[in-house]
Amino acid sequence: MLKKICVLAAFALPATIALAQASAPASSAQSAEASAPVAAPMSPPAPAVAPVPPTPPAPPKRCDFALTLQSDEIFEHKKSAQLSVLNNKGKERIDNEVIPKLAACAKVDLIVVSGHTDLIGNHAQTQKLSEKNADAVVAYLTSKGLNAPMDTMGMGKTQQIKACDDKLPKAKLAECLAPNRRIVIEGRGLAK
Repeated sequence: MLKKICVLAAFALPATIALAQASAPASSAQSAEASAPVAAPMSPPAPAVAPVPPTPPAPPKRCDFALTLQSDEIFEHKKSAQLSVLNNKGKERIDNEVIPKLAACAKVDLIVVSGHTDLIGNHAQTQKLSEKNADAVVAYLTSKGLNAPMDTMGMGKTQQIKACDDKLPKAKLAECLAPNRRIVIEGRGLAK
């Protein structure tokens, strides 16, 4: 019986080895697959970057200004003729301050000249005087060659900037109210 087991073992051993060898490549393929580099999982796509909107152009530079001419540097009011005439001080201020500011503009959109009076006199008189004063400034600007849209406004005694005691003697009252007698020149336009 021992002989039979040895014979069986002799036959079985090569078959077991052959079987082991036949199955070995399969297990090495499995181990090769196991040792092969594993592809990294795909990362999520980067979020889309929104395009940067173009920078809007800078607003155009302005050459706007306002200048106030006071009564002592502007008008010689001639009551008998009801005329308003620019005096030399007023002409010099316009020549030295208004004209250069307008020259700095590439385009003058509008010039507004508003005349103001004090409280002395009735409403109709002060209104008419303020209009004439504004018109005198526009006439001077036009005589200097200014060719731009101009508008005048007579404000009369509606926009007082200084109050005085109306019981003062007439000359003192007129002197006290002088700041109310003025012309405001406003220019609006685009700078060069």
